Amino acid sequence: MYLRKPSKKKIPELSHRAMAGQAQTVVPTDAELLQAQADLWRHSLYYLTPMALRCAVGLGIPTAIHRLGGAASPTDLMSALSLPTAKLPFLRRLLRLLAASGVFNVDKSTEEGIYCINPLSYLLVDGIPHEVHINHTSFVLTATSTRYIDAAMGLADWFKKDVVTPPFEELHAATLFHESMESLDADFHKMANEALEAHDNFGIPIALREFHDLFKGIQSVTYCCGASGDDAFARALVKAFPHLKCTVLVDPKMFGTKPADGVISYVAGDMFNFVPPAQTVVLMLVLHFLTDEDCVKILAQCRKAIPSRKDGGKVIIGDIVIDYSPGPMLEAHLLMDIAMMTMTKGRQRDENEWREIFKNAGLSDYKLLKKFGARGVFEVYP
Repeated sequence: MYLRKPSKKKIPELSHRAMAGQAQTVVPTDAELLQAQADLWRHSLYYLTPMALRCAVGLGIPTAIHRLGGAASPTDLMSALSLPTAKLPFLRRLLRLLAASGVFNVDKSTEEGIYCINPLSYLLVDGIPHEVHINHTSFVLTATSTRYIDAAMGLADWFKKDVVTPPFEELHAATLFHESMESLDADFHKMANEALEAHDNFGIPIALREFHDLFKGIQSVTYCCGASGDDAFARALVKAFPHLKCTVLVDPKMFGTKPADGVISYVAGDMFNFVPPAQTVVLMLVLHFLTDEDCVKILAQCRKAIPSRKDGGKVIIGDIVIDYSPGPMLEAHLLMDIAMMTMTKGRQRDENEWREIFKNAGLSDYKLLKKFGARGVFEVYP
């Protein structure tokens, strides 16, 4: 058996004829049409939710609520943020939307309402000394920046062109997270890389607890850095498993910034052409930035770098795996996929699509281990 088929249920499909027939015969009821109009308003104005979130982050509302004990009324926030008195009714409306969107919890036992920090807004609080906490303010500000929004505004025109260059690159003549972006807009480039680090490094301590057994028995690891060149996961891995011999493959341009402390061996190189040999190669949130063809090239190099499965050879991949179960997680996965389509050459993939990449790279089998938030962890074998 080559690669086992995933257990995920297939999405039922209708034939074109059946769909056309339904379109001709199904007439919405009056109630459905009235609801449809409200839904259309909601979808058309959805952009105001991230804009309200951006506003809250810019004002420092999550941090202010946290410093007020984790709960605050709009009047409390007016004073804490030194806002003009005339803005109080507008602040109430902003907070009301953010609470309805799940950014804050609200206690309605008082006339004004008390707004409370919840897990989502906790990620936007500055200065929390906790191993798992990483401030995601830079992620919000990058995702809602005019550079992102302007690229998305051009999607319809982009679809009409016979090009596959991402809209972001076509509009700005620069590549996200690349030195070309730094030359164009150094401040945005810095913020975007901070957002990338928050995205990539969040949850490392949780991952090492959840998947502790995955690294038992491993003697050597090669960790392939992504676009940011960040090696936080590798350092956390060595701290958790001091016996590991860890090599980090890093972009030659970033090689000079890495410490020569003997804890990790750094190798300058390009994972498309060479991956340093080890019992295990680790790729964390690297492949979703790349095309399928580029993923195959990198995994083929990983296959060359590891021993046989019998001798413990494997590739560990942490990345987003689209789960079609209805709910907020599916929406998050699909929004991230469209973000990738708009800003980069990469994409988010379901298990079938990952399986095809593994097969094309010459890998023989895999296991999809338990999901980890929005991500999944694969153990892939040569």
